Amino acid sequence: MSADRQAQGRENRLLGKWGEALVAQDLRAKGWTVVAAGYRCRMGEVDLIATSDKYITFTEVKLRKSAAFGAAGEAVTTRKQARLRAAAQLYLMEHPTRLQPRFDVAEIYAPQGFETKKPQISYIENAF
Repeated sequence: MSADRQAQGRENRLLGKWGEALVAQDLRAKGWTVVAAGYRCRMGEVDLIATSDKYITFTEVKLRKSAAFGAAGEAVTTRKQARLRAAAQLYLMEHPTRLQPRFDVAEIYAPQGFETKKPQISYIENAF
C-alpha cells in the first residue's frame, strides 16, 4: 500500500471518529445518554449506543463532504445492517434493558472536513 493511501486511510479514520464525537455531543445536547461509543464484538461494531426514556438506539454514523455521490445514509448496506443487528443482539444479551431498541443512521455533511464550522447533522430514525 502506498504512503498516500495509508495517509488517506488515517485521515478517513480520524474524520470518522470526529464525526462520531460530534453526533455523541449532539445526542447529549438533546437529552440522550451515550452508553457506548465504538462498541466492538465478534459480530461487528456499533458507532454509538445511546438511551432516552423510551429507546436504546444503535446509531451508525456516516460522514461525507457532500451528497454529490448520494446521501451518506445510503452507505449503510443490507450487509452492514445485518452486522449491526447481530452486534446489537449481543449487546442486549450482555446489557438487558426494557427500552425499545431502534436503529438510527446519523448523516454528517462537513464540506471542509475538520475545518467545517457548522457540520450539518441529520438523523434517520428507525432507519432499518
